[in-house]
Amino acid sequence: MNQQQSQYLIVGGSAAGMAAAHAIREQDPRGTITVLSGEPDAPYFRPLIPFLVAGKKTPAEMAMTGCGPYTGANIVVQTGARVASVDPLAHCVSLEDGTHHGYEKVLFTTGSRPYVPPDIEGTDAEGVFALRTLADARRMAARLHQTEHAVMLGGGLLNLKAAFALLEQGVKVTLVIYSPEVLSQLMEPGDATLIRKALDKAGLAIMTGVAATGIMADASGVTGAALDNGSTLACQMVCIGKGVRPNVEFLTGSGVAVDGGIVADRYTGASLPDTYTAGDVAVTHEPISGTPIMTALWTNAVEMGRCAGLNMAGVKTVYTGTFGILNATQVADEPFVAMGVVHTTGKDCEVHQKTTASTFRKLVFDATGTRLIGAVLIGDITNAGLYRYVIREKMDVARFKRPIIDHTLHYGHFMR
Repeated sequence: MNQQQSQYLIVGGSAAGMAAAHAIREQDPRGTITVLSGEPDAPYFRPLIPFLVAGKKTPAEMAMTGCGPYTGANIVVQTGARVASVDPLAHCVSLEDGTHHGYEKVLFTTGSRPYVPPDIEGTDAEGVFALRTLADARRMAARLHQTEHAVMLGGGLLNLKAAFALLEQGVKVTLVIYSPEVLSQLMEPGDATLIRKALDKAGLAIMTGVAATGIMADASGVTGAALDNGSTLACQMVCIGKGVRPNVEFLTGSGVAVDGGIVADRYTGASLPDTYTAGDVAVTHEPISGTPIMTALWTNAVEMGRCAGLNMAGVKTVYTGTFGILNATQVADEPFVAMGVVHTTGKDCEVHQKTTASTFRKLVFDATGTRLIGAVLIGDITNAGLYRYVIREKMDVARFKRPIIDHTLHYGHFMR
């Protein structure tokens, strides 16, 4: 049997996998490290792919190697290398091309793929995209010349970023959302007022409370989207942003514990010896509630991947958990941060809100009022890092609760 061998094998070449590879190399300058990536492109910064559609960046400008800590020093990356099965007893993976790769320790960072609702007909038509990879972005950009109107299904962050990339290219864009407002996973409808105003001002058409039932197409590709309110939107492109599903099918029969995603312990270890997991595919724990959770955030994946790499290299490191919601970004020139518990309707908690013409602030405390458990900041995101620290450390805030509410918190308040 033709088999390669590595001391450290990483299956998946995105945020978590590359962060792990470089963490290992920092601790072990000599051990062999191989990253198997199923994508045809070398590892790149996935959050940047809308900029390819907008014409603001080239694939070369998104590459991870040579950027910041990603030196690529003595790390072998094999692209187009998709793993088909795993034999933990033999410490070996089999690839779809029939080759095999042995390992001493393995990390699964296989990430997730877009969820395409099966009840929407015609999703296989030319011009239907789920923007997840650089290849997706290239195909979307290639269709721009024949696209006057694009319909985005779903009001999540990635779809909003894709929508603005298309707007910048002169394409009319309509966002179709079943929820009552955009970013429903990150904040409640009433919290998104400022962002909604910014989106309206930017020229993004938004339809709420409706869903797509089918996509029409002819020989040229997409021609329209049918909605459940009986209307039809003529368009030449449809982008689906309905969440993701973890890539775990290759583990069937391996004995690695899977519960939605790959179950991880406090040290990013999977259920079998010498086996680790990190990133979108990993089931870790939410630090506020302690409940199992999976998230698809780049920052979480990097942090977890680095932790896994340290553990693989023998530096025992606890992963402190993944916030169910932790996002800091900008939409329509409106900066915002959402973290921790942000959906408070019907929950026993203490909420403090303040709205001005240009800012919104929502701070969520537990039922006793002594612990900060969530925050939404829009317009002015000052102190977001301090709030994150207070939430994550589960601090008793009795001594400095008023500065939190008044948005005047500073490091001096932590000094006893």
